[in-house]
Amino acid sequence: MTPRRFLASAALALASVLLIAAKPKGAGPSVLVRLAPLRLGSLPHVITAYGKAEPAAEARRRVMAPLAAEIATLYVHRGEKVAADAPLLRLIPSPASAAAYAQARSAVGVAAELVARTRTLARQHLATGQQLAAAKKSAADAAAALAALQAEGAAGPQTLRAPFRAIVTGLAASPGTMVQAGADLVDLARPDDLVLRAGVVPAEATAVEPGDKVALTPLGGKIRFSGRVRLRAAMVEAGSGLVPVEIGLPVGKALAGEMLRADITTGEARGYLVPHAAILVDNRGDTYVVQAVKGRARTVAVRVLAGNGDEDVIAGALDRGAPVVLAGNHQLKTGMRVRTADTARGRRR
Repeated sequence: MTPRRFLASAALALASVLLIAAKPKGAGPSVLVRLAPLRLGSLPHVITAYGKAEPAAEARRRVMAPLAAEIATLYVHRGEKVAADAPLLRLIPSPASAAAYAQARSAVGVAAELVARTRTLARQHLATGQQLAAAKKSAADAAAALAALQAEGAAGPQTLRAPFRAIVTGLAASPGTMVQAGADLVDLARPDDLVLRAGVVPAEATAVEPGDKVALTPLGGKIRFSGRVRLRAAMVEAGSGLVPVEIGLPVGKALAGEMLRADITTGEARGYLVPHAAILVDNRGDTYVVQAVKGRARTVAVRVLAGNGDEDVIAGALDRGAPVVLAGNHQLKTGMRVRTADTARGRRR
């Protein structure tokens, strides 16, 4: 080997030794990440439900036909707001009702004549006191029957009116329809006593209690307002599989039939507060986070106790002094090296 080739080989070997010596101990591939500190705190525990604004049960009134009659005129429409004592519809007694009224008037006249005749006979000792009492009772019964028919409107056409300021929530008949006594005609509801009827999944329903605060938002709207839980049922509704919840609505904030979102605050969850981006889900559907412990990744299984916007409360076997990984956490496994942008800039210097 020539002296020149020997010197070149020696220089290459020396460079290799220097490179090996300069390589940091334990160096390996690392992932650039963004971190967030782990801190203790709390968030409200919120259950979300959806429902429709409807009149409360005690705010409803159903107007029924007082007797068999024909609907001559209908003055209102479904969804219309009416004032107290406003006309709803006009009824004309059916032929049968008119005949019953005529018979009752006739019976009153006959009974009155019978009383007068029996009284005269009693003075002449041709009728007993018992017979006079029976005649008077018949007259009283006939008068009561006539008064009842008059109260029902059998004496002639009558107009049914709203008992209070109301919304017409239903109409069961139309002009020209013959209806029987007791038939449903108009459904009314007070406009200032609406509730939200919603449903909650059974697993969460037991946490809901009357008096719980509720943040309400109309679907498609942005304005939020507050309400309170009035009732939480103790059974599952067969049709929906949900537990009914009734929420009181403030006056003037919602319309009957409007759909709303209800965020029910059922308590407070305490634990570690982390940004929502720190929460990951594995192939089995379990939640976990990645912590940066002394420059290396550590995956930790956690339970999400509550969430509010971009922040969650979690619980698990976490290292309180180690931050959680936000950006870059999807590609990390336990033991992998991590570096931040600040660390990378420091090395370049």
